[in-house]
Amino acid sequence: MYSREERMRAIELYIKYDRCAADTVRELGYPSTKTLRKWYRAYLREQESGIPWKGYSRRRPKYSSEQKAKAIEYYLEHGRNISRTIRALGYPSRMTLRAWRDELAPASRRSRSGGFNERRSMEHKSEAVIALCSRRGSAEDVAREYGVSRQALYQWKNALLGKETPMEKDLDGDRDLLAERDALLSEVERVKRELYKMKLEVDVLKVTAKLIKKDPGVDPKELPNKEKRIVVDALRSEYSLKDLLAFLELARSSYFYHRKMGSLPDKYADLRDWIIRCFAENSGRYGYRRIHALLARAMIRVSEKVVRRIMREARLVVFAKRTRKYSSYQGEVCPAAPNLLERDFQADAPNTKWLTDITEFRIPAGKVYLSPIVDCFDGLLPSWTIGTVPNAELVNTMLDGAISTLKPGEHPLIHSDRGAHYRWDGWIARVKETGLTQSMSKKACTADNAACEGVFGTIKNELFYGRSWMGFSLEQFMDTLDEYLHWYNETRIKMSLGAMSPAEYRRSLGMAG
Repeated sequence: MYSREERMRAIELYIKYDRCAADTVRELGYPSTKTLRKWYRAYLREQESGIPWKGYSRRRPKYSSEQKAKAIEYYLEHGRNISRTIRALGYPSRMTLRAWRDELAPASRRSRSGGFNERRSMEHKSEAVIALCSRRGSAEDVAREYGVSRQALYQWKNALLGKETPMEKDLDGDRDLLAERDALLSEVERVKRELYKMKLEVDVLKVTAKLIKKDPGVDPKELPNKEKRIVVDALRSEYSLKDLLAFLELARSSYFYHRKMGSLPDKYADLRDWIIRCFAENSGRYGYRRIHALLARAMIRVSEKVVRRIMREARLVVFAKRTRKYSSYQGEVCPAAPNLLERDFQADAPNTKWLTDITEFRIPAGKVYLSPIVDCFDGLLPSWTIGTVPNAELVNTMLDGAISTLKPGEHPLIHSDRGAHYRWDGWIARVKETGLTQSMSKKACTADNAACEGVFGTIKNELFYGRSWMGFSLEQFMDTLDEYLHWYNETRIKMSLGAMSPAEYRRSLGMAG
């Protein structure tokens, strides 16, 4: 506690030195720069208001003047040792006793030269050396007790006992052991920190896989901030928030923002339920574009991005798989028809361009083959046949069914690959009798019949893949496939048709569905 005179002296010098706190403290030796600026601000307030600063008032001293004098007297008469004085009297603190000494007996303060006190009494040095040689604690504790540095303590010992004493050799051994112990403790702390980091990383990966359903190999630092917040909340009881945010590279402000947003009610709760129900009703075959089209039909206005985000959060994913297609090519058994379609799969009217091919379905009970006709106008399937053998009867029956839907004057071009089914006499005869124009793809060129291949891919992704067919007989599977193809024509919406099914699209144009 500084008196008013001491404070005013410091403030006046501070003003004299153009408010340079460092120079003022360097010259006076007190107070700190922060305290000096605080005094100066209080001084200005006192000048403006005329009210004396209460900080100048001194508190009632903790110790009386008699106690102070007794402490300094004991200190001077008993070797000027602060520790000994405090142990004998039971007061005050080291800092307080030093302040009393500097105030009442400044000349008694011990001077040092290179850490070695030349003015110490021989008795005091001997006492310190004995304590050093017979100590139970460290040399630092003894040096601190006698108010000297460790270096000065050993200089006293060397001066009194010499350097080649057995005691010193033992001390050197102790010193080596202490250094080795410190190194081992440091290594233990380092290993503990590494184990802590590894455990944190493992726990973050476990939570990521369990709560967010991410692949175990995913990098948690690449997660969106919203998902990082979920991971942090799950582990806050085991790790500090600071460590979790640093590991996930998540800003503290971002964490608390997403935490606040997560506590708000979900404004898309009803929409989310509607989308999940609609996805299930269509057997998981509709992606976000067709789900959005169904919302528009129901007069629900919402952004397509919102639908996509909700489906991603609800993990509504349309299953997709690619496999090797069935091939019916058996060589050039007869001259192939030219490629008249030339990959132009657009048609201005129904029954002008037809596509056909055969695809195979393998289930535990056996193999099933589908042979459809695809109309390029809107993707409608005018006819199809399903069987267990890819023979001439399968394709010829399908062609007869498609021909029966033609109106007078309609003679579409029918395009296929170079499979053997489309080069047998029965197929060629039906094409010629009906006035159809035959067209064939180039050899091993799937792209020439890409539109038909796309229909097969859609059928298999929406119906066949991602589902167990164990326990289904061939007849049951064929019934399921036939039911799906009717749904494909009548109900399944296509975005290219304005979110209508092929049959609905034809009815909207005034054509028979």
